[in-house]
Amino acid sequence: MKLFNLCSFRNRRFGNILRSLSEGPGNVRELLGIALPMVISQACETVMMFTDRLFLSRLGGVHMNAAMAGGLTCFLFMTFFIGITSYSNALVAQYFGAGRREKCALVVTQGSILALGATLLLTLSLPLGRLYFRFSHIPPEQMELQVVYFNIVIMGAGIGLFRNVLSCFFSGIGKTAIVMRASLFSMLVNVVANYVLIFGKWGFPALGVRGAAYGTLIGGALGLAVILGAYLGRENRRAYGVFQALRFDRTIMALLLRLGYPAGLELFLNLLAFTSIVMAFHSYGLAAGAAATIAFNWDMVSFIPLVGMNIAVTSLVGRYMGAREPSVAHRVTMTGLRLAFCYSGILLLIFASMPEALVQIFRPRETSLAFESILPTATFMVRLISFYVLADAVGSVFSGALRGAGDTFWAMCLSVGTHWALALSVISMIRIFHASPEASWSVLVFMVFLIGGAFYLRYRGGAWRDLRVVSWEGES
Repeated sequence: MKLFNLCSFRNRRFGNILRSLSEGPGNVRELLGIALPMVISQACETVMMFTDRLFLSRLGGVHMNAAMAGGLTCFLFMTFFIGITSYSNALVAQYFGAGRREKCALVVTQGSILALGATLLLTLSLPLGRLYFRFSHIPPEQMELQVVYFNIVIMGAGIGLFRNVLSCFFSGIGKTAIVMRASLFSMLVNVVANYVLIFGKWGFPALGVRGAAYGTLIGGALGLAVILGAYLGRENRRAYGVFQALRFDRTIMALLLRLGYPAGLELFLNLLAFTSIVMAFHSYGLAAGAAATIAFNWDMVSFIPLVGMNIAVTSLVGRYMGAREPSVAHRVTMTGLRLAFCYSGILLLIFASMPEALVQIFRPRETSLAFESILPTATFMVRLISFYVLADAVGSVFSGALRGAGDTFWAMCLSVGTHWALALSVISMIRIFHASPEASWSVLVFMVFLIGGAFYLRYRGGAWRDLRVVSWEGES
């Protein structure tokens, strides 16, 4: 009887926990309703980058390295503008939560103005890319291919910027399924176009690295067309006054610049740190560079779905902070943390138990002694990724909550400080202490724990609860 009562008590307690997570505002179903489409959307972006590297690895490690480093450098140049325009997500969510829907489309217009200006600036950055590559000490055979890839994708940077602004609108109002559909279509087109253009199928010439760059732009452009069609659809036009919002708004532009520039600066400086780490590993030579590229590819696969959770937490926290409900915003954050831990726990088991099988996926089509030489190092690197996936989960959730609440300046300071501490530690191991690739990678993994811990401590301080970003109707 006692055993029956104990089991009954435990079942009731478990049922109460499930009900507490699935009922009321900020519950797990509400968060997953936004997060799952964004996770799928971000996973599609990962698949596009992953297949680029995978297809090019069949041509050789130098092609794969060139596409990764060239693509990262292009993204690095775009990051400041992506960060500013990405704050459209939180700003749209806050206006939506405050009941001021007419302002949501105005945010999109201001973000689009910024995206247009950024596109014009990025077309002038080609010489800067070549200069950055020269200071990176990469092998000459990789340099030539890397410049080709960079030159093509940077010319299409505007596609990604405009698509990002529209994606932020739909994630801000909670209609992330539209973003997911656009990403799925873009991914399918990208994968097919890359296969055809890289290897020269269906009568097309084999373009190699050049084909990978063209395929990326084609997929991105068609994804933009899908999401733009949804934004200009009749129902959306009427609900948000899309055409009436096609004008400059000084107040919203000032808000977007003031609260978005920390996110833009943070993203730029963090990616500069990350790109410097990648280039430092490539300076070991082609073998160590290829091992690091494989490991970073799997790291990217593991992290990108957490970006979807970060976007969902930012959106919902922004919505409830706009509605003056910080307690519900806190509940959203804790729910997001639980979900992120579940996902990261699965990844930990995968990376720890089968690292060599994950590395073997990148084996070239032809037998290669070079691949055999990088296999032990790449396997070691992939196995160590399992140790910091939980730290990634903590950093993604708490940083999203702080940004959604409007605490963007301190989020920037913490993120940039910890990322550059990581970068300088790794670069010192490689350039000053001449450590092995395995030792340098171990330091990188250890330092990642600082990032999650810093965001947790800032969130726990509670200053975000008192922030007010947008006013309600009738407020001054």
